[in-house]
Amino acid sequence: MLVIVSDLHLSDGTTGATLASGAFSLFVQRLRELALSASCRADGIFRPVQRIDLVLLGDTLDLLHSAHWREKPAIRPWGNTHSPEFIEQIARITSGIFAHNRQALALLRALGTQAVVTLPSAMPIAGGHAKPQDQPTPVRIHYMVGNHDWFYHLPGPDYDRLRQTLVEQMGLANRPDRPFPHDITESDELLQIMRRHKVTARHGDIHDPLSFEGDRDASSLGDAIVIELLTRFAGEVESALGDSLPVSALLGLRELDNIRPTLLVPAWMDGLLERTCPLPAQRKQVKTLWDRLADEFLSSSFVRQRQTWSAVNLIDGLAGALMFSKRRSNGWTAAVLNWMAMLRGVKSASYYPHALGEQDFRNRRAKHVVYGHTHVSEHVPLDASYAEGYVLDQMYFNACTWRRVHGQTQFAPGEHEFIASDAMTYLAFFQGDERGGRPYETWSGTLGYAPAEITANRIDVGRSAISAAQAIHAPHFAIFPNSATGMPSRRS
Repeated sequence: MLVIVSDLHLSDGTTGATLASGAFSLFVQRLRELALSASCRADGIFRPVQRIDLVLLGDTLDLLHSAHWREKPAIRPWGNTHSPEFIEQIARITSGIFAHNRQALALLRALGTQAVVTLPSAMPIAGGHAKPQDQPTPVRIHYMVGNHDWFYHLPGPDYDRLRQTLVEQMGLANRPDRPFPHDITESDELLQIMRRHKVTARHGDIHDPLSFEGDRDASSLGDAIVIELLTRFAGEVESALGDSLPVSALLGLRELDNIRPTLLVPAWMDGLLERTCPLPAQRKQVKTLWDRLADEFLSSSFVRQRQTWSAVNLIDGLAGALMFSKRRSNGWTAAVLNWMAMLRGVKSASYYPHALGEQDFRNRRAKHVVYGHTHVSEHVPLDASYAEGYVLDQMYFNACTWRRVHGQTQFAPGEHEFIASDAMTYLAFFQGDERGGRPYETWSGTLGYAPAEITANRIDVGRSAISAAQAIHAPHFAIFPNSATGMPSRRS
């Protein structure tokens, strides 16, 4: 049995809420249920699955969303990634992620190193007195990288030591002395697992020109957007405007990390400010600060050097997406999404057209094509082939995320209102007669989000601190005591 999850984005917690351990507790329970179902064979006989392969399909750890990048402006992913200072920075952020997600990672590590998943040797017979003894089912966890954790794909002994830490802390089956794979062909074991299950899978960042520029050992424009714009803005707005903005606005801005695609952040922010800032002057202050940082970002040599790598005008397109002063009067969000699709060379916001070009899809070796990256759950029929009584149905899946997802409302999209929900998706693929001969099983759940922000505009100065009732919980499905994540409060 093969299980795929993607885009957990476990961070060090310095720029926003991270995934709470409740999601992993729920997942362990569901993994046991999946394994039990998979052991029911097509011939009606119960035979326990021999092994479970769990693939983390990229962006499991998020090293970009960290305030530590603000502390050392000279150290950046587009610099020397093998300098001692850069490696120390990556190690520091990695260590912070482990510390901030200790309980969640302990549950994951137990899956890979302890007998967490057990199955009976046979199904109990009705009316029988003897209960079949449970046997442990090994779980092998495979880490693939995406565009927020590509640093673990870098070669060299310094990164080998970092990977060794990941293997130990997460219970991984990966070899630490080799770069964690970005493509399944980079790992013989992973390739064989995918072949057995008739699956081809990748994070999907290679189809996003802002997140991948042809070499996964090199930085991309998306890295700069996160570090030089989003993370920097979060710090500067708190420093410059934290005394004057309503608490509800400060709370809302902590959600910047969860907006996908990232270029929709200004449109999302526009709606947030309309709801939470009663005075036009307050909204103008935030937008002016954002535009100043966006203009500095667009003027940087890192961005200007990329002006010629696309037939689409990159600087003008980014300016139209990112800057309030360059926004279209109507259909801002639609214009941004259309521009991004043009940049990718497709008409659809979905990534399924890229699945049609996968080699394993075209040569019919794979029945299932799986991506992550977009944070949008999808299940799209691609093709059905019939020859000599043999049927081949080929599907595209997106593994979505375990994070909060903000979706734009459709009634009045020009008002830039979004509704959030906490998402959790996992995909299971079966081989042979597992699961009664069924090829796959997918689960995608959403938990409605009760925003902590004060939605009524107010003109008083507000309280000096955020009450416990207003605290935002990290995205998860099982809320346990003491799981609230502290939010910024007014500075005294």
